[in-house]
Amino acid sequence: MKLNVRGEKVTITQSMKAYITEKLSKLDKYFENPEEINTNVLVRIKGLEQIIEVTALTKRFTLRAEESNEDFYAAVDLVVAKLERQIRKNKDRLNRKYKNIESVEFNFDYEQEESEEENASTIVKRKNISMKPMDEEEAMLQIELLNHDFFVFKNIDEECVSVLYKRKDGNYGIINMK
Repeated sequence: MKLNVRGEKVTITQSMKAYITEKLSKLDKYFENPEEINTNVLVRIKGLEQIIEVTALTKRFTLRAEESNEDFYAAVDLVVAKLERQIRKNKDRLNRKYKNIESVEFNFDYEQEESEEENASTIVKRKNISMKPMDEEEAMLQIELLNHDFFVFKNIDEECVSVLYKRKDGNYGIINMK
């Protein structure tokens, strides 16, 4: 992988960069051409927490994970484990989707122990709702009343369907689908 490591409010030392490189190189076995994958690593500090954010850009999809811990090295280990779980969990789905395409990103020939937990993802509930037109303020009220992480609504201000979601920092984000 081509790594771009940068720090926000922290200076990245050679030992930190070497540790990140060593740990992320474990993911190379999952890709056919790991040298073609650009990976951005952002190291941030918020209070006592060391936050590691990794974004791997392939030709067909993007892998992203973020973890935090008081110990930098533990945070790196956690984020690498999270990325590895994402790859293994979605291996079968990606293999089915790209099996007839010659330039597949993943190498699916590696040996792996299968677990029931990783292959158990299915749709367990389907819900039909009627969306009444509302503004963003009313949608924020609804998300709080329902105690959900997101809320889908017809946005009368933007004249489209919008998704309002809670961010980790406690604020809201909105996605408009036009």
